[in-house]
Amino acid sequence: MKVLACDGIDSDALDRLRRAGCEVAEAKGLRGEALIAALRDTQGLIVRGATKVTAEIFPACPQLKVVVRAGTGIDNIDAVAGEAAGVIVSNTPNANSVSVAELVFAMLLTLERHVVPASSDLRKGVWEKSKYMGRELSGRTLGILGFGRIGREVATRARAFDMTVVAHDPRHRAGAEGFDWVRAVDRDEVFRVADLLTVHVPLSDDTRHLVGARALGLLRSDAVLVNASRGGVVDESALFDALATGQLRAAASDVFEQEPVPADHPLLRLPNFLALPHLGASTLEAQRRAGREAAERVLEVLARA
Repeated sequence: MKVLACDGIDSDALDRLRRAGCEVAEAKGLRGEALIAALRDTQGLIVRGATKVTAEIFPACPQLKVVVRAGTGIDNIDAVAGEAAGVIVSNTPNANSVSVAELVFAMLLTLERHVVPASSDLRKGVWEKSKYMGRELSGRTLGILGFGRIGREVATRARAFDMTVVAHDPRHRAGAEGFDWVRAVDRDEVFRVADLLTVHVPLSDDTRHLVGARALGLLRSDAVLVNASRGGVVDESALFDALATGQLRAAASDVFEQEPVPADHPLLRLPNFLALPHLGASTLEAQRRAGREAAERVLEVLARA
C-alpha cells in the first residue's frame, strides 16, 4: 500500500506507516493536477491544513481509499465528494485540543497585560509602567462559544484562573457531563454576559460569519474576543468596525478567512488587535499526537481495503 503525506507530517508517524509495510512519499505545496499526479497508485493520503483536497481529486484517483487530516476539522477536504467516491475522510480530533486551549490563554494574557506593546517600548528604551495598566482574568466571566473538545479544555483552564464560565454550543443544548460548574446559556446570552469570549466551533455553512455585526453588538464595549477556531466563523469586516469604533475593546485571532493573511489586511493596522499565523496546533506535542492518530487511522482503513 502507498501513502502520500503532505504538509510536513511528524516523522515518527511516517516511520509507523513504513514499519507496517506502507510505501510512504512526502510532498508539500501540491494542488490540483500536481496532487492528482502524486496520488497515482496511492491508497492513503494524510494532509494538514495547507493541502486542499477538492472534489475533482476523488474521481481522478479511483484507487484512493482514505484521506486523513492531521488536525481538527476537515474544511480543506471535500468530504461530500469523498464519500460519494467511497473514500473514508477523517481527522484527528483529539490531537490539538490542549495546544489550542493553551494558546487561547496566551492570547488573553497578552492582550490583558499589554505584553506586545510594553515589550516593544522597552526595546526602544521606554520604561513606562503606568501606560500599561492591565487586568486580571481571575473573577471575570469567560464565554465559550462551542463546547466540544477544545472548548472543554479551555473551560478546565479557566477554572484554574478562578473565572466564571458560561458556554453555548450550537449543536448541543445540554451542558457537558463533568462540567456542572459551567453554566449553559443560549447563544445571545453568551455574548451578553462575557467579559472575554473565545470561539471554538467548526467552519460550516451554519457557522460562517456566526460572529457578525449583530453578535458583536451584543458584547460589552470593554469585552475581549479571541478566535482560535476558523477564520470564516468571524466576520472580519464587522470585527474591524467594532474594534475601530470602540464598540469592542480588543480582539485576537489565530485564524483568518484568507491564509496567509494579506499584509494590507485592515485588521492588522489596529493597535487593539492581536494577530497570529494559525499557531494553534503548532506544538511538538500536538504534531506528534496528530501524526500518530492519522497514521493509525490510515492503517485501520487500509487493513479493511
